[in-house]
Amino acid sequence: MGFMAFWGQLGFQDSSSPFMEELIFFHDHVMVVFILVMSFVGYVSLWLINNKFTSRFVMESQGLEIIWTVLPAVVLLFLALPSLQLLYLSDEIWEPNVTVKAVGHQWYWVYEFTDHFEMRFESYMIPTEDLESGEYRLLEVDERLSLPLGATIRVLVTSSDVLHSWAVPSLGVKVDAVPGRLNQVSFSTSRPGVFYGQCSELCGANHSFMPIVVEVMDNEDFCFWIFCEITSSANGFVY
Repeated sequence: MGFMAFWGQLGFQDSSSPFMEELIFFHDHVMVVFILVMSFVGYVSLWLINNKFTSRFVMESQGLEIIWTVLPAVVLLFLALPSLQLLYLSDEIWEPNVTVKAVGHQWYWVYEFTDHFEMRFESYMIPTEDLESGEYRLLEVDERLSLPLGATIRVLVTSSDVLHSWAVPSLGVKVDAVPGRLNQVSFSTSRPGVFYGQCSELCGANHSFMPIVVEVMDNEDFCFWIFCEITSSANGFVY
């Protein structure tokens, strides 16, 4: 099953990782605070517009200035504390089960497995005329990145030429690929499926034609995929 955004969708994609769930919860939290603040400010504004009375004690009122300084600070604390927690979690790299290196090129991705086994393959977008029934235009690739379900994944991201960005929205992952620099991100998946992403940094003429497809499967299927990839590569069928 594929997880992606569709026309007219206003909210986030369905979360497929614990971190993305936390991001959606934080978004809902911010929206509740935003609606409460806007409702209060709108009510007070309308009340002041329709009010015909004035008070000379409001001018130079130190108490009133303290109130409208402290209250916004308290509101910002309600937003800053969970935001800092999420920022810390996004930078935390737990003990990874699988490490993948993603290298951006103009205009395709190269994936490398080097921790438990040696494997390298390139992932190109499938042209529209070569798509099969049910496949998504501009999103399908010839070689998907397969990952095991529930495992802690570490992705090392870099670029060989210009700036790219490795992003999969449903997993809550977006990492810049910078030439000469190695960025990393850690995540785990909560359900199997096929998850789509795209390069999120303007990188040239074919920027829109280097999609990212992550296929999450159980451990047995993942081991079988690894065996098939290594075998075909050893026989010269896959680079």
